Amino acid sequence: MQRIFKSIEKYYFIIILLFVIVSLFRPSYFRWVLDTVNGVNILNLLLSVVLFTMGTTLKLENFLRVFKSPKEIAVGISAQYIIMPVLAFVLANIFSLDAALTVGLILVGTVPGGTASDVITFLAKGDVALSVSLTAISTLLSPILTPLITLILIGNHISFNPTEMFLSIVQIVIIPIILGLLLNYKFPDFCGNLKEYLPGISSIVVCLIVAGVIGANKQAILTSSSVILVVIVLLYVFGMLLGFVAGYLVGMERKQIITVSIELAFQNSGLSTSLAKTYFPSLTAATVPGALYSVWQNFAGSILAYIFKKYVD
Repeated sequence: MQRIFKSIEKYYFIIILLFVIVSLFRPSYFRWVLDTVNGVNILNLLLSVVLFTMGTTLKLENFLRVFKSPKEIAVGISAQYIIMPVLAFVLANIFSLDAALTVGLILVGTVPGGTASDVITFLAKGDVALSVSLTAISTLLSPILTPLITLILIGNHISFNPTEMFLSIVQIVIIPIILGLLLNYKFPDFCGNLKEYLPGISSIVVCLIVAGVIGANKQAILTSSSVILVVIVLLYVFGMLLGFVAGYLVGMERKQIITVSIELAFQNSGLSTSLAKTYFPSLTAATVPGALYSVWQNFAGSILAYIFKKYVD
């Protein structure tokens, strides 16, 4: 069984591509992902599963690192919540994206970093402890910063309730992480054994989320121009480059520069998709940037992983 889950983790990119292909040809297979059961949004529930698994891998020291490495944490978090949102906003305006795609892209920029960054950081010989801490701390700050920055960037044009978004992020993100932390604290040996299976479980859940969103927006994706694809790639590439610049300018070491750069490029696109569906229901295509970014960052990440593993000493 462990070998199966390791294979899922190893061939994650291939699996997510298969899910995307199936969702385009048979979108009905994944329609249930966007349904609700007894008032509970299945998409949000799936995302909570991913965040719970993340919580079981964390310890209190991941959050206390802010006191041990204040400069690296401050730069990483500031870059996460300044560079990525502004970059998303600028790209949306440069390419004149419509309202739905603009909202979706900005949400991709305002959500916290994704857990995939930790794996790529490890392969890139970066500072894995710093990467885990940045992901954890940015995620804990997301209930406040994601709604606030989103409101600043689009609030004058498209109305939404930032307070409700705050509460939603607490429910979807913070509570599952805390439950995972508590489980790890009470039963460390159990969580240690579980760790071998969690990446595979998270991978399948993310594949389901992406397939559900892409299947539901099949026509919008197929009929939209290639512009949104270009914008998604640019957001990723410029995020990584500006992360390098930010780390270099403040005098970080090589490992920390690599870590901050990767952390910026890998976003919690599942959360952006969930927020787009929940708070901008009339803008159905707002979920598209998050789904596409998830596919792209995993594709690019698999290439980065190969390069770092093969060519970086």
